[in-house]
Amino acid sequence: MKRFSFGLLFVLIALNCQAVLPDVVLRDIDGHAVNIAELAQTGKPVILSFFATWCKPCIQELKAIDELYADWQDESGVEMYIVSIDQGQDSHKVKPLVDGNSWDYHVLLDPNGTLKREMNVQNIPHVFVLNSKGEIVYTHTGYIDGDETEIRTYLR
Repeated sequence: MKRFSFGLLFVLIALNCQAVLPDVVLRDIDGHAVNIAELAQTGKPVILSFFATWCKPCIQELKAIDELYADWQDESGVEMYIVSIDQGQDSHKVKPLVDGNSWDYHVLLDPNGTLKREMNVQNIPHVFVLNSKGEIVYTHTGYIDGDETEIRTYLR
């Protein structure tokens, strides 16, 4: 039975690795509408990272990625989208956090958790990497120093 369960889990993970992004529209921190499904149609790799301003591991991960991001862009043309799940009174903290860290990421707001639910994000930080065909090839939850180096493997 354990072998069957593990096999089923492997098949489900494999199917998820080719999933497409949901047709959900979010606003960026400047108020512009962004259709998430269209991110998979750019012909470039995409990193989609869910975070919150109050999540210390999220901030650590975004800072660590920031140190490597320019190199990743030069190598692969990757675009980074970070999705804040901050709600209500906390959503006003997103822009100062991003500006204060000089992050050159596309910043999206998901205050109602619509995209979070659609992508089955249970814990943050949660990172998805899409290849240039728009397929999800990597997903990771949580953060430990050095986790960001694994992302580079999937960008290549």
